[in-house]
Amino acid sequence: MSVVSVDIAVPDLGESVTGATVARWLKAPGDAVARDEPVVELETDKANLEVAASAAGVLAEILVDDGRDATVGAVLGRIEEGAAAAPPGSPAPAPAAPANTPPAAGADTPAPPPLSPAVRRLVAEHDLDPASLKGSGKGGRILKGDILDALRDAPPAAPGPGPAARDAAPPPSPDESANRSADTSAGERRVPMSRLRKAIARRLKQAQETAAMLTTFNEADMTAAMEARARYREPFEAKHGVRLGFMSFFVQAAAVALREQPALNARIDGDDIVYNDACHIGVAVGAPRGLVVPVLRDAGRLGFSDIERAIADFARRAGDGTLTVEDMTGGTFTVSNGGVYGSLLSTPILNPPQSAILGMHKIEKRPVAAGDAIALRPMMYLALSYDHRIVDGREAVTFLVRVKECVEDPRRVLFDV
Repeated sequence: MSVVSVDIAVPDLGESVTGATVARWLKAPGDAVARDEPVVELETDKANLEVAASAAGVLAEILVDDGRDATVGAVLGRIEEGAAAAPPGSPAPAPAAPANTPPAAGADTPAPPPLSPAVRRLVAEHDLDPASLKGSGKGGRILKGDILDALRDAPPAAPGPGPAARDAAPPPSPDESANRSADTSAGERRVPMSRLRKAIARRLKQAQETAAMLTTFNEADMTAAMEARARYREPFEAKHGVRLGFMSFFVQAAAVALREQPALNARIDGDDIVYNDACHIGVAVGAPRGLVVPVLRDAGRLGFSDIERAIADFARRAGDGTLTVEDMTGGTFTVSNGGVYGSLLSTPILNPPQSAILGMHKIEKRPVAAGDAIALRPMMYLALSYDHRIVDGREAVTFLVRVKECVEDPRRVLFDV
C-alpha cells in the first residue's frame, strides 16, 4: 500500500475565532492513528476542542509543539496514511538531536524511545535523565504525564539559602508545568496566561469600558422553591435521571421576564438595537481553565428536566475540557450562580455583547416581615447588571421583580401569570 502524507490542520473555529493554542498532543510521532481518532487538543478563546485524524496511518511528525499558537488552516502535523506503527518493543529510530535534548545516560544505558516536543521541554526544564524514567506509552515511550508524576513523587529539595516558601509551594498543575518559565524566581511561579484566560480578561475589560453598566438588587424568598424541590426531588430524579436544582427555577423565571422585557434580551450593534426573538440563556460554569458560559438554546421552550439535564452535561464537559465553540456562542442573556461558592452578594459583569446578566447568590436564613410578624425565611439576594445604554432603569427593575415573583411562586411559570 502506498504511503500518502496527510496534513493535520487547525479547523474553522467558528464566529470571530481566528486562532488556537496547542493544548496537548494526544499522540506521539510513530503512534498509529485511526480515522476520526482525536490526535491533538486545541484551546481557543472560548473552549477546548479535539482535532481528529482525517486518515488512518501513523503520526509522522509534529510541526507545532504544545503551548504554541496557530492560525486557522495552519498545519499542526502530518499523518502517513497507510503506514503501520512499529510493533511494541521494537527499537525506535533515533530522532535528530534537538538543542534541548539532554545527553545520553551512558554507553551501557539503552536509549529511550523518541521524546515528543512537550516531553523534551519538560526534561530540559527540570534537568531530568530520560533513561531513569519509566514510560507508560506504547513501547515504553515517555509521556508528559510520566514526567509530571515523577516530579510529584520526587523528594523535596534540600533547604537552601532561599525562602522556605519555595520548598512549601504546592506541586504545579499539568498546564503550569508545561508552560512555566525556567527562570522562576524564589518564592513565586510565573505561568503564562492561557488563551482562554486572556480572552476572559479582554472581554470583561471590554464590558467595563464600553457598556454603561449599572446593577439593581432585590431578594427572593426561596421557601416555595425549596419546598417544591424537596417534595419532587426523588420522583424527578427517578423519572428524568438528573438532580433537580435551583438553576432551572431561575432559567424558567428569566425566560418569562425576558419575553416581557425584550430590551434585556437585545444587544447594540453599531447604531442599531438587535432584538432577539428567542431566549438563548448562557449559564456560567466554573472550569479548570476559567469561567465558561455554555448556552441553553431557546430556553423558554425547555422544561425543568431539559434544563437540568443540559446543565449537568455542561458541567461535566467543562470539567473534562470537551465543550465546543458551538456550545459557547450565540447567548443573548446570562445567569451566574455565585452562591455555589458561598457568595452572599455581588455585581456580575456583563458578557458582551449581551445587555444584561442575572446573578444568583447563597441562600441564607434571615428575619423578614411575614404579615405583622417577623419570621426566619430562606432568602437569596438577586443582582441584575445591565447596559444602561439600551435598558432603562424601569425595565431592569420590572424584570428583576418578575424573576422574584416567579421564583417565590413557581406556579406562575406553569400558568403564565
